[in-house]
This record gives sequence, C-alpha cells and structure tokens, in this order.
Amino acid sequence: MGSIEIRNNTGTAADLYFFGDINSESLGEWQKYYPDDKAPKDVQDFLDQLDGAEKINVHINSGGGSVFGGIAIYNILKRHKAEITVYVEGIAASIASVIAMAGDKIVIPENAQMMIHKPSSIAWGNADDMRKEADILDGCQKVILNTYMQHVKEGITPEQINALIDAETWKNGGEWQEYFDIEVSEKSNVVAWTSSYFDKYANLPPELEKKPEPQNTDIEKIAEAVVRRLNGKLKEPQHETKNKKAEILEDLDYFV
Repeated sequence: MGSIEIRNNTGTAADLYFFGDINSESLGEWQKYYPDDKAPKDVQDFLDQLDGAEKINVHINSGGGSVFGGIAIYNILKRHKAEITVYVEGIAASIASVIAMAGDKIVIPENAQMMIHKPSSIAWGNADDMRKEADILDGCQKVILNTYMQHVKEGITPEQINALIDAETWKNGGEWQEYFDIEVSEKSNVVAWTSSYFDKYANLPPELEKKPEPQNTDIEKIAEAVVRRLNGKLKEPQHETKNKKAEILEDLDYFV
C-alpha cells in the first residue's frame, strides 16, 4: 500500500523492505493500518524508480497477507534482471514465505522464523460455490508448492514439502536448511513484526502471540518534547504534565 521508499540506492544496489502485511492492491493512505503494508503496485513502482540497479536486497519481516498479492509480488521480483538477495529479518509467514522464494539467495538467521501453510479464504454461497472456492484454494496450493520446489535441496520431494504445508509448519533458519537451499546467518536483532493475520494461524509460536514492544527508542523523547511544549504554553501543574506524557506514550504505542 502506498509508495515504497528507496533506501541505500547507490545506482547499482537498492533495498526493498516488507515490514508489514501483504495486500492485493494499493489503497489510499487513510485506509492503511500499518504504513509498511505492501501490494504488487508498490513493488512495481519501486522497481520503476531504480536506475540500472544490479542488486536488490529484499528484507522481510511480515506475517503474511493476500495470496494473490504475494504471488504477483513474487513474479514481479523474479522478472527483474537484478540479482536479488532475500533477508528474513524476523519472520516470513504464509505468503511472505513465497515472496522470500524470489531471491537468488535466501538468508534466514537462526532465530528468525519462516512459516508455510495451506492458503485459506472466506466464502459465501451454496454447495457449488463452496466447491469452486475449494478448487481455487487447491490451485493456489499447487502454485505455492511449485514455488517452494524451486529452492529445495536435492532429494527433497514435493510430497515432503506439501506435508509441511498441510501441517502449518514454523521453523527457524537452521531447521529450514534441512529442506531449502538457504544460508543461515547469525542471530538477528529484529523483533518479529505483528500482523493482523496472526489470529488465523493454528500453530502460532507463543512468542508471537503478544505484540512486540516498539523498537523506536526515541518514543520517550518525543513524548517529553511534546509535554515540554504543552507545559510552556498551558502552564499546567507538574502532575498534569506527567499524566499527559502517559497519554502521549499510550497513543504512540498504539500507532507504532
């Protein structure tokens, strides 16, 4: 959703970040819940802004999202002529794990998580409608399976990966290295990002059940600066400004 900031664009290299949910289409800013949610158009816009980039570093910390949006993003990245290295910074769950497969090289730290599972949807209608929806989901799973198979190690069969998909499997970098041709790096300091899709997963790890604490260490300073400005203008008693700081911190915690 929205535009994607180009970071570290040196002309030959650029960094693309998926630090939110994956959407099927770009919507207006007022419809965003997390500012880092991404859709296929955002990725295409990002690539269109690059001028001769030979290398793209894709950083993923996403709980998943739209199946069709993620497949489209995967195809957009695969078509690009640049060398793509994917870094799973905290989590690549659901369709975010499919996007990770777009990398020519995939790096997953030993403490980062990747999750693969069956696609799901919400359907309404009669029995024929339900059967049609089930066929669509089966088709999506075949596409997803074929995508994963592009990066499996020699000897790993489609039946093995499909069984992991059926079971909703969460593994860290070291554990996934048994199945996929990936590089395992040292532990990452990035906290796995929260997602509006977490409540839809059956085997969500306990450490992901609570929203991670914001990593922005400047939040307290921002709140203090606002309080100082208000205190200078409103001349409120000290206990009132303390209460106001608490209110500001609560609001910042909600939006960060």
